[in-house]
Amino acid sequence: MAANSTNGNSLESLRILVKSVTQLISQLETFLDSNAVDVNANVRNASENSDPSSPPSSQSSTTTDSVDPLALAHDSAALIKAHITKLSLLIINEPFTPSAITKVLRELVAGPIPSLASAVQVCDPQKYTTVARQNLSWRCHRVLRELKSFLGIIPLDGKVLPNEQRNSSNGGKGSMAATGVLWAACDDVILLKKLGIAGLLVKKVEEYRDTLKDILEELKEYSEEVGEEDDDDDDGDGEVDETGNDITDITDQVQNTHLSTQQILDDLMNPRHIPRNDPDKIRERLESCMKRLRLTTLLYTAIIKRRLKTLPPFPNATQVPVTQRLDEVFPLLKTLPHRFNEVACAFYELDRDSIDLAMDSCFFDAFAASEMLMKPWEGDRDEFTDWAEKFQVGIKKPD
Repeated sequence: MAANSTNGNSLESLRILVKSVTQLISQLETFLDSNAVDVNANVRNASENSDPSSPPSSQSSTTTDSVDPLALAHDSAALIKAHITKLSLLIINEPFTPSAITKVLRELVAGPIPSLASAVQVCDPQKYTTVARQNLSWRCHRVLRELKSFLGIIPLDGKVLPNEQRNSSNGGKGSMAATGVLWAACDDVILLKKLGIAGLLVKKVEEYRDTLKDILEELKEYSEEVGEEDDDDDDGDGEVDETGNDITDITDQVQNTHLSTQQILDDLMNPRHIPRNDPDKIRERLESCMKRLRLTTLLYTAIIKRRLKTLPPFPNATQVPVTQRLDEVFPLLKTLPHRFNEVACAFYELDRDSIDLAMDSCFFDAFAASEMLMKPWEGDRDEFTDWAEKFQVGIKKPD
């Protein structure tokens, strides 16, 4: 009887703790979403309110200036991964032991969970760049989201999970799949320490450059497609109404609504070809655009090699505003692929005015990006400076 009472108390304690930890994670998710200034205070308050019997956050007395945010995030994610591995076994193996699960959850609340959020706080954008802060925040938020999802799987009825809840059955995510997703999220955070700030920035710019290369390849393929004159396929046999439309075609479309719908979809999905006579000189604009787009991809490669791979260590102790320069140029580097995609769409629509407007905007931004990184991190000139000056001439007038 006493054993049943003890087990019942342990199960009730587990229910309360799971609810408290879930609330804590929700608060930390909100914090990561809002990029609150005083994260450490929020972390401590959330941790203390969630479970009065748990120890305070391990970061409450840490001086943020001496903390490496990527190292802190790495250690926190590694601990979360290890604790989740324990929990994943405890919830499927007999005998079901609520006290053992409670112990692991308390250890998570005591350190790794709030420390993960604290890592985002100490990643000061002025020291580590806004890009690094946002990326770290996104990865840590994903860990917390998947962890909260995993907590919802913990059985609170005193029994281990049945087989159908361990495996992904009936379209749901079983405990094994949830564990794997959470491991992957933790691994993404752990990877950041190996990458480092400079490595992360390089990876980002490589992704942007690859997108630009894809757009260039699409434009090349589009330039090789030749449109035909409207009258080439007109044999003159069909009846034509007063607006010049073929009456037979119109009749067929009315009689076959499915074909009409398919034609509309084809028109939306397939770009219009440049006509042979090209009255708006679209092909001339396309050739000019591709030359300068190719130059822009080379700019990204040069930035990676001559600027990002030569970055000084972070946090930067010199007076050179390295993070400030990076935070100014990265929005341009990020948005240029999207802008070039808009240029491509304008070409597909054969919209001369939109093409000119979009191209001018893109190449102005590419010029600005090269200007922002013209000087090296230390000194006035280097090899990139010389190359960037030639790039600026070419981006203005590629021919």
